[in-house]
Amino acid sequence: MSRLLQAYIPEIYMGLSSLLVHKLRTMLTMLGMIFGVGAVVAMLAITAGVEKEMLSYIDMLGVNNIIIEAKEAVDRNELQARRAISPGLTFRDFRAIRENTQGIEIMTPRKRFKPTKVIPKTASEPPVLIGVEPTYEQIQSIRVVEGRFFTAEEDAQSAPVCVLGESAKVNLLGYEPAVGKYVKLNEVWLQVIGVMAQQAGADTDVEGVEILSRNNLVVAPLNTVMRRFEDGNSYLKDEIDGIYMRVVPGTDSIEVAGVVSAILTATHKDAGDFTVTVPAGLLEQKKRTSDIFKVVMICIAGISLLVGGIGIMNIMLATVLERTREIGIRRAIGARQKDIIRQFLTEAVMISIIGGLIGILFGFTLSRVIAAAAGWSTVVTFASIAVAFGVSVGIGLLFGIYPAVQAAKLDPIEAIRYE
Repeated sequence: MSRLLQAYIPEIYMGLSSLLVHKLRTMLTMLGMIFGVGAVVAMLAITAGVEKEMLSYIDMLGVNNIIIEAKEAVDRNELQARRAISPGLTFRDFRAIRENTQGIEIMTPRKRFKPTKVIPKTASEPPVLIGVEPTYEQIQSIRVVEGRFFTAEEDAQSAPVCVLGESAKVNLLGYEPAVGKYVKLNEVWLQVIGVMAQQAGADTDVEGVEILSRNNLVVAPLNTVMRRFEDGNSYLKDEIDGIYMRVVPGTDSIEVAGVVSAILTATHKDAGDFTVTVPAGLLEQKKRTSDIFKVVMICIAGISLLVGGIGIMNIMLATVLERTREIGIRRAIGARQKDIIRQFLTEAVMISIIGGLIGILFGFTLSRVIAAAAGWSTVVTFASIAVAFGVSVGIGLLFGIYPAVQAAKLDPIEAIRYE
C-alpha cells in the first residue's frame, strides 16, 4: 500500500502544480462538476424528503387499514338533494360492512366535533374531539405514554373520560401530569385518563383524505360523544363521519376495500357521499410517482455532470497541446506511455474530486435553501453524497482517458521539436 502511495505522490504533486498554474481556468472547469454534483445531491435530497414525508403520512393512516370518510354537505340544499338519494354514512353501514366483509380484523365508527368552548382556555388552536370505540387504539397503533386508553365498559356506560394528544395536553394542562385532571368541551366535563405519545407530522390532506394529527386530538368513547355532545348544525352531518378498519395480516386490503366500496355504493345508491381510502394502494401509487420523479431529477442532474465531463475533456486536450514539449522531454528521459497516461489522468480526476467535494457542499446548501423557500422537506443522506461523489470521480476518469491516451501517443522527437 505504501509503495502504491509513493508511486502516485509525484503525479499528485505535479497535477496540483499544473492546476495551480492556471487557477482561473481550473476553477471554470470545475464549475461544471460543482453544479452537476450539487444538482445530484439536491435532487436526491428532495426525493428522499418527499419519500419520507409520504411514508409518515401513510404511517398515520396505517398500511393495513382502510378508511371511510363521509363527504359532508355544505348547506341545507345540498343535504336535501343527497338525502333524497342516500341516508349518508350510518351505523347501519358499519354493521353491514362488519357482517358481510371477510378479512376485517377490527373496526370502529368515528364521530367528530369541533368544540366552540374549551376550559382551560388556550391561545392555541382548540383541540378536535373524536368519539371512537376502544379498538381505535389498536387500529391506529397508539402508544399511551401516561395513564391508559378507555375500555369497552366505559364506552358502554358513556363515561365522561378522554385521552389527550400531546399538544392538546400541553396547551390545556401544561407540562404537569394530566391524568386525573378535567377539561371542559362545550358544556361537558371530561376526566383525562391518558395521554398519547407525540406523533410526527402535521394535519394535511392525502388524496382527499384529511389526516388529523393525533397531537391535537381529544379522544373519547363513541357513546360518550354521541350522547353528551350536541351539534347545532347536526342537520348538515351524517350519523357518523368516518369508519376505521384494519384487515387481517396477509389479506389484500385493496380487494377488501373493493367489497366495502361495493356495499356502500349499493346502500347509498351511488350518491357519491363517501370515500374509501386504502393506504397500501396509496403507498404503491406514491412510490411509482416518486420513482418517476427521481429518475427525471437524476437525468437533469446527469446532464449537468455530462457538461462538466465535456469541460474536463476539453481543458485536458488544451493542456496536452500546451505541454507537448514537456511530454517529449519526459519521454526522452525514460518516462513510459503509462506514466504519461497516469499523469494526465491524475490531473483530470483531481479536477473532478475537488469539484465534487465543493459540489457536495453546494448541493447541501441548495437543499436547505429549497426547503426554506418552498417549504419542501429535504433529506441529505450519506447514500446520496456517496453516489454524487462516486459519479464525479467516474466522470473525471471517463473524460480524462482520451486526452491522457492522446498525450501518451505523442512521438517523443516530434514533441521535443514542437513550439
